[in-house]
Amino acid sequence: MGSAAVAQPPQVSSLPAAPKPPNGAPISSAGTPADPAQIFQSGQQALNQNRLDEAERDFQQVIAMNPQVGGAYANLGVVYMRRKQWAKALEVLRKAEHLMPQVAGIRLNIGLVYYRQNEFLKAIPLFESVVRDQPDAMQPRHLLGLCYFFAERWADAANTLEPLWAKESAQLSYLYVLSIAAHRAGLKELDDKATAQLIKTGEGSPEFHLFMGKAHLNLEQYDLALSDFQAAAQANPNLTFVHFNLGLTYLKKQDYEHARDEFLKDAAVEPDLAFNYDELGDVYVLMQQDSDAEKSYREALRRDPRLVNSYVGLAKIYQRTQKYQEAITSIDSAGKLDPARTDIHYVRGQILLHMGRKEEGRKELETSVRIDNERRAERQKQVETGTVPSPELLQDEQ
Repeated sequence: MGSAAVAQPPQVSSLPAAPKPPNGAPISSAGTPADPAQIFQSGQQALNQNRLDEAERDFQQVIAMNPQVGGAYANLGVVYMRRKQWAKALEVLRKAEHLMPQVAGIRLNIGLVYYRQNEFLKAIPLFESVVRDQPDAMQPRHLLGLCYFFAERWADAANTLEPLWAKESAQLSYLYVLSIAAHRAGLKELDDKATAQLIKTGEGSPEFHLFMGKAHLNLEQYDLALSDFQAAAQANPNLTFVHFNLGLTYLKKQDYEHARDEFLKDAAVEPDLAFNYDELGDVYVLMQQDSDAEKSYREALRRDPRLVNSYVGLAKIYQRTQKYQEAITSIDSAGKLDPARTDIHYVRGQILLHMGRKEEGRKELETSVRIDNERRAERQKQVETGTVPSPELLQDEQ
């Protein structure tokens, strides 16, 4: 099926300048100073062939010879991105951006680092700057539209994605996102157009049923969603994300045993998808199986340490079992990731009260109430229109 992101981030394909080696520069086998341009090209070739260790060594050697070579930092960032070493990638890409601020591909890659970590709000301004520079480029516009979608900026998502229609209207994932965004934004004509094209393009395929089921699930039409997801699973039991979405549907219908079974099935197909274990944790809590819930939340965080819901789930379990130090550690981790969530302050306040830290606890509860009052209208809107998790939109192209 079509994917939301691209497999390979852009590279810098040539050395912007060929600086003279400084004193103490590496010496070639012929006894002459090593040529940084040749080393850069060697690293480029290694990167193109995915020989990441060699590429890393060559680009680091270029940087050691001249730390002002932005292209070496940029391509070193690509090495780290392919390894999913996000912090290291961000560090060197920021250096590349400082040295080469005019190169849109570097900003695109920084945005991709945030995007791959589900930090969509941080990615948006970077993708916006690239789209301003390259308004006809497909990749940054698609990624920006998806970020708006995940941030629930429905009109922005629809208006950003609509210009891609001529090139992407055969992709089911594109049509799904566009139809949902247009529906949420009240753009009926675009919604109808995208939905009709989705039906025409899918022709009853398993992928079509997956995305139609997802659309029904977002609209809280759970029986219709279940029917489509079951049709997709029957046609292709190994279709990625179909069991995950079946699990979400059963969870919404409060059928916890079937929800558990479907998340376990999807985990067998996609063992590294953290969302499966995060949702399993919630299911086990609802089934009053705290030990299994704790294990599932831990599995989720092992795969993605930024899942706020898993930290909150652990904190609640530890609070119930009077493990207050573990509870405060978990809720503090959640608070660092999302300090504006009212339930985090509420749970933290309850834990602190149990620990005898009454003044701190009362302040946390007051903060929870204050934030809740300030954002009541926004929170009500989110309750009414919020989307369900959509990891199927975040996968790399194969």
